[in-house]
Amino acid sequence: MALTEAPGPPLRRSGRASSPGRFSPGRFSLGSLSLGSVPPPALILLGIISLQVGAGLAKNLFDRLPPSAVVSIRLLTSAIVLGFLARGALRTVLRDHSRASLAIAAGFGLALSLMNFSIYQSFARIPLGVAVTIEFLGPLLVALAASRRPRDLVWAALAGTGVVMLAEGGGDMDLVGVGFALLAGACWAAYILLTAATGKRFSGSTGLAVASIVGTALVLPLGVASGGTALLDPKLLLIGLGVGLLSSVIPYSLELEALRRMPARVFGILMSLEPAVAALVGVTILGEVLGARQWAAIGCVIVACAGATLGQRTPPEAPEA
Repeated sequence: MALTEAPGPPLRRSGRASSPGRFSPGRFSLGSLSLGSVPPPALILLGIISLQVGAGLAKNLFDRLPPSAVVSIRLLTSAIVLGFLARGALRTVLRDHSRASLAIAAGFGLALSLMNFSIYQSFARIPLGVAVTIEFLGPLLVALAASRRPRDLVWAALAGTGVVMLAEGGGDMDLVGVGFALLAGACWAAYILLTAATGKRFSGSTGLAVASIVGTALVLPLGVASGGTALLDPKLLLIGLGVGLLSSVIPYSLELEALRRMPARVFGILMSLEPAVAALVGVTILGEVLGARQWAAIGCVIVACAGATLGQRTPPEAPEA
């Protein structure tokens, strides 16, 4: 469910920390599909839709599998794909990297697993659009903390207003779900910082692969224990595999290609649409109808994210990861 270069714009939670133009083409691509002819904004929008449709499918599984089991399948799918892509470097990762570097990658994996676990727990309790909007506070606060512009205080206040409106938007709002969304946002912020630190120490996708394997190892025992024999159902496993592909592999590939051809600040502005797309997916797939107050609150956070990204100086060049 991705990743930024601090103090850059909030990117997806799939483990990326690179500057536009420094990505290596082809390694993370959608097979034989040619993405070069698709406009970058369309790639971003398709990636957002893929991620949120994956979240909607995951939530639909919660009546048959607990959230911890679903997130385990998602993380396992990502770990297998990334481990396969980085299989050569993984063979010597223990020999080629110091304990400090491996510890940072392990911390990255912890942030990754806890972020996904928390947001899925939030999905189980509150509407999809509300959870994603609250979670977006994590990368927004990272961007604002790195800023020295006085007007960014306005964006921070606007985002805070939106979250307060969501939390107080109705008597049936589950505060535990809100708390899990806030925890997911905090993990996303940590994830951003650890992405940059990992990218300085590992080449290519090696650091992300190590983090994904560690994150999966942390969550998988809980997922197996909570899922029980239901995890042996081929149909549920197939849907879970689809969740992993839609939520990680496909949006990663689409955004990777888009970032090679567009400025990071434009990417960040387009990513601000994610809460709105999540809310629309919640309405269409899950029947989660939101009130006018909730839509207004989501709008506040979207405007705050776009405003914090708009006009940012180009962030320092980050190591390729």
